[in-house]
Amino acid sequence: MPIINRFADLAEEITEWRRDIHAHPELLYDTHRTSELVADKLKAFGVDEVATGIGRTGVVGVIKGKSNGSGKVIGLRADMDALPLDEITGKPYASTVPGKMHACGHDGHTAMLLGAAKYLSETRNFDGTVVVIFQPAEEGGAGAKAMVDDGLMDRFDIQEVYGMHNMPGEPVGSFHIRPGAMMAAADRIQIDIEGVGGHAAKPHEVVDTLLVGAHIIQAVQSIASRNVDPLKSVVVSITAFNGGFTDNVIPQTARLRGTVRTLDAEIRDLAEKRLKEIVPTIASAFGAKAEVNYLRDYPITINHAEQTDFAAGIARKIAGDDNVVTDVAPTMGGEDFSFMLLERPGAFIFVGNGDSANLHHPAYDFNDELIPVGCSYWVKLVETAMPSS
Repeated sequence: MPIINRFADLAEEITEWRRDIHAHPELLYDTHRTSELVADKLKAFGVDEVATGIGRTGVVGVIKGKSNGSGKVIGLRADMDALPLDEITGKPYASTVPGKMHACGHDGHTAMLLGAAKYLSETRNFDGTVVVIFQPAEEGGAGAKAMVDDGLMDRFDIQEVYGMHNMPGEPVGSFHIRPGAMMAAADRIQIDIEGVGGHAAKPHEVVDTLLVGAHIIQAVQSIASRNVDPLKSVVVSITAFNGGFTDNVIPQTARLRGTVRTLDAEIRDLAEKRLKEIVPTIASAFGAKAEVNYLRDYPITINHAEQTDFAAGIARKIAGDDNVVTDVAPTMGGEDFSFMLLERPGAFIFVGNGDSANLHHPAYDFNDELIPVGCSYWVKLVETAMPSS
């Protein structure tokens, strides 16, 4: 694997950064320690500009090449936030914060982009400008949107933007990408049900919200099984059912919560439409009322064709043809890098994390063997896209 030699030398140092971030996880926008660490390192590397507070706690570094005759500006993005889980890895650098851990590898993403920033600041062997983007709140907080709304793309004149995420279960250093829909839109639903509460021994005198909720859960599964073309994808998952507090009272109200995942804009519209038709109708049949609050959260992550081909070519330089998959199946997971891809052309790529626990699992850990691979990918992307004359 043609890893840049400098990253073999820097691997231990970058691993130390990663493990320090891992031991001190922060959630959503509360990435104050991590953001400060990132900003301090970028300043120490000698980048040309460090901007903080973009999207509340996001950090941006600007690195100018030896020349800028091309006028090209490329953005590279890493996410910084952790998840609300208790870690069970038992590693020496395990989370020191109860109820918080880096269970998705954002510690590794941040460390790899920092490593690339250090190298690019030292060599500057490119014609143009690199903008390194360290984003908070990927895990449900739409930090990418917050940074975009703060003027990220226009303020730094970004023309193209690229992202990377580790993938457990795939060989370390293998790359996986596809043009078009790469990851699903991730929408949130909340269903509020109101019936008539009363004594559990007299169910004939009440309108049972729990019974209504159970029928709604069953009925909304017909969206996937009977409303959507079997060759297209949709997931409707009810993940929380809250109602009642004791064994002898049928509750007046109940609430369902869940998620809808789609890879197609028309199917997304259809899922919302059918939910808003099915839910109140089922409730009405039992004499209850139900309201659907449908929140369109993360858009579909859509890779642009030209940038996807380019990213795949860079991956081949790093990993070889046999270790790059360019038709990986889309995943129904969501990713807020989608907001950046709505603003600028670019591509999102997966890189294998080896035989590790799955993402969002309390036994997950980022594979440090991946660090030289990811750093080399970022640098080769920059130097190839903006070759120095």
